[in-house]
Amino acid sequence: MPELINMGTLQLRFLHTKDETGGSLDMFEMTLQPNARMPVPHYHENWDEIIYGLTGTTTWRIDGEDIDVAPGESVFIKRGVVHGFTNNTAGPASCLCTLTPGVLGPSYFKEMSALLVGGAPDPAKMKATMLRYGLIPAPTPSAT
Repeated sequence: MPELINMGTLQLRFLHTKDETGGSLDMFEMTLQPNARMPVPHYHENWDEIIYGLTGTTTWRIDGEDIDVAPGESVFIKRGVVHGFTNNTAGPASCLCTLTPGVLGPSYFKEMSALLVGGAPDPAKMKATMLRYGLIPAPTPSAT
């Protein structure tokens, strides 16, 4: 049975990893509890991402546009495009995430999970971990 990685309000279950696919892809099921979100919008230059809705509805902000992904729907996130996600509903939602090629693996999520233990994580450590694995935090929009 695949390992479950808990990251607070997010749970991930890897189905295929870069290690077993020779770098072809990473595939994992992600469950988001109500009000769960990706705290840092980001992009990656070395892989594309496909999200397929399984249960509930997740909302993905992709290149500034909100896209709801319900069961049976999917969205493609091209490398280099800023994105993040949230579950704005009252119930859990899950989706299947496929990264091509597979360059991330479960290690990134395990490290991020360890940073979340014991309260608010250190933003500098989170950013350093993201950058080490190829996730680039999006610049914060400047106030006008």
